[in-house]
Amino acid sequence: MGFLCNWCSYAGADLAGVSRFQYPTNIRVIRVMCSGRVDPTHVLEAFIRGIDGVMVLGCHPGDCHYILGNYYTEGRMKTLQRFLEIVGVKPERLLLDWVSASEGERFATLVSDFTDKITKIGSLRNDVPNNELQKRLLAARDVFSQHRTRWLINRERELLVEGDVFGEPVDQEEFNKVKFEALVKEYEKNRVLFSIRDKALSVGEIAQSAALTPREVLRHLILLEQNGLVTVSGIDGVKPMYKKMGV
Repeated sequence: MGFLCNWCSYAGADLAGVSRFQYPTNIRVIRVMCSGRVDPTHVLEAFIRGIDGVMVLGCHPGDCHYILGNYYTEGRMKTLQRFLEIVGVKPERLLLDWVSASEGERFATLVSDFTDKITKIGSLRNDVPNNELQKRLLAARDVFSQHRTRWLINRERELLVEGDVFGEPVDQEEFNKVKFEALVKEYEKNRVLFSIRDKALSVGEIAQSAALTPREVLRHLILLEQNGLVTVSGIDGVKPMYKKMGV
């Protein structure tokens, strides 16, 4: 699947067609007004629906029709690429690149090279056991859907360029550390919630289902219970059984 910005990469794709440049026909294009419109949840939704590779193509940095749209895209997609490793999905399945309206041949080359790469990697189902893939991707999608996550990612460029509220510069490495700690915690929390979405489980059973340690699970359960998202549905022997509220 390819997300192409209207003003540059989509025009480049048009030029590739008019110029009769050859490239694989299995790409499905979604035109957006700006690459900045492409949200990480759109990419994850594509993976959830079985797409094996996603291209996000925009204007070259500095040439964006909306001035800074592609800079925001770059920050979001690089964050998502790194996060895909945490999920267990190969980050190479997501490509971010730039194509101008005059670069029809470049567009054709990018599509051909990316298709070859995905063919060699194989199906998305090869990355994660099939019974786990959907759970992980759905949990990841929920992470990037949350207001706090979106705020953190979308403020990154502003914080790095302009500094914090006191005008102090923000260190890229330190920001990345804080950002990914927050993302991982949200992802683990969502894995716990997905584990008990259909039935009540003990801490040990949740740990096994969510691929976490019992200590990590218990920490998340305490916070989730405090926030009214989880409750104890009963006791099995000496083990409390937890379920998601509303189930």
